[in-house]
Amino acid sequence: MKCIGLIGGMSWESSAQHYVIVNRAVRDRLGGSHSARSLMLSVDFAELEELAHAGEWDRLGDHLVEAAQALERGGADFLVLCTNTMHMFAERIETASSLPLLHIADPTGEAIREAGIRKIGLLGTAFTMEQDFYKARFAERFGIETIIPEEDDRREIHRVIFDELIVGRIEKASRQFYREALARLAEAGAEGIVLGCTEIMLLVGEEDSPVPLFDTTTLHALAAVELALGN
Repeated sequence: MKCIGLIGGMSWESSAQHYVIVNRAVRDRLGGSHSARSLMLSVDFAELEELAHAGEWDRLGDHLVEAAQALERGGADFLVLCTNTMHMFAERIETASSLPLLHIADPTGEAIREAGIRKIGLLGTAFTMEQDFYKARFAERFGIETIIPEEDDRREIHRVIFDELIVGRIEKASRQFYREALARLAEAGAEGIVLGCTEIMLLVGEEDSPVPLFDTTTLHALAAVELALGN
């Protein structure tokens, strides 16, 4: 079994889900008391959040490169970045480390393509929704068109993530807002919707959406297990 190198803490609420899903899947696949061989380096998210909102992207990227290199020194065989937004640094991480990086958009794109969906909605932080690093990968690698919520919805989706979900707050009013945002994306033509922030799966699920949801946290973690087990 390969050793999974997890870069976590963004936030630890969702990184904990990555860890649980990976270990349950290994146990289910191998049986008995089996669990995943893994290393996790969990960053202090407050530092990275401050840098992100200040636009200090180069300094933020330095933290992630350092984490990747530390996991490489620790004996990891490949890297899993337990966050969507920070995949804007995927190429930089790959350049700075000799380890392969399992990009979170790839198992998600494969699942969308297997479902026969060509037009997908995307929820996530404002950075993920508004920048091109995620949408471009879907288009270039999988031929998937991505649409995002309107500006007011994007603002509230982002606020809920940073004010509530990353600190473990699950609010009924926010769940209802997300349900309405999901419905509006479906009305705008989305055939399915990507939960493109690893915390969103803590708030909404399939029962909250009129179209299929693609939970990046679960898809990413399960893909890591497949890679670790040699499949």
